Amino acid sequence: MTASENSVFASAGGTAVPGREFDAAIFDMDGVVTRTAAVHSRAWKRMFDDYLQARAARGLGAFREFTHGQDYLRCVDGRPRYEGVATFLKSRGIELPSGSPDDAPGAETVCGLGNRKNALFNEIIAREGAGLYESTIALIGMLRAQGCKVGLATSSKNSALILNKSGVAPLFGSVVDGIVSAMLGLQGKPAPDIFQAASARLGVHPEHAIVIEDAVSGVQAGADGGFALVIGVARENNHDELRRAGADVVVSDLAETSIAQINAAIRAKRGRA
Repeated sequence: MTASENSVFASAGGTAVPGREFDAAIFDMDGVVTRTAAVHSRAWKRMFDDYLQARAARGLGAFREFTHGQDYLRCVDGRPRYEGVATFLKSRGIELPSGSPDDAPGAETVCGLGNRKNALFNEIIAREGAGLYESTIALIGMLRAQGCKVGLATSSKNSALILNKSGVAPLFGSVVDGIVSAMLGLQGKPAPDIFQAASARLGVHPEHAIVIEDAVSGVQAGADGGFALVIGVARENNHDELRRAGADVVVSDLAETSIAQINAAIRAKRGRA
């Protein structure tokens, strides 16, 4: 955190909260609630490296591996699956037909590559499970104990599998994921649609809700959605990048926050408005 963020948070640390400044909290899933961001990165790398090596073997350019820092974080993190495929391919100057969501995993289409990544991701989850960030679960527990509504907004189409497997599905009063987004025709991050939809399903206007995100695209979505506060969680030591994307407060882990501190940050933000 910056010195100013620390001062805002420290000013409320440990004191009684006379009243919450927000009525709902909308959490991203991967990298915020569940330790699945790294699993996504592994699955994306395996899929794209296999594809790029196959292209190189056919004489379609030299192989250059998919990297976490340059490719995962910049092109696919937080985005809907097929959009992530298309964004990465564009970054490499590769054009493929979109195909159909029914394409076989690995088919040489945007959807086929996305389906291959999904299959690899599910294999890892089935084998290794989905861990949780205990500090996030603790904060959710405190919010619920105070009557705050809690929702989840994620681009993942695997949220039901992951939330049920990790046992935290009952914590969320609303879940807007990739499947719901497709049904409702919502735009993916960095558009604010899924956060706004999750807030609406909780019956709370964005002005009275906060967003907690770890991806740049998700922070941009929260910042553009009219929310009371956007908290960036810098799992990648990317504090400055999240601030530039629009996060009001950036922490390394939610253990650094409390409800009192969030209230103080919202009051400070409203005072600056």
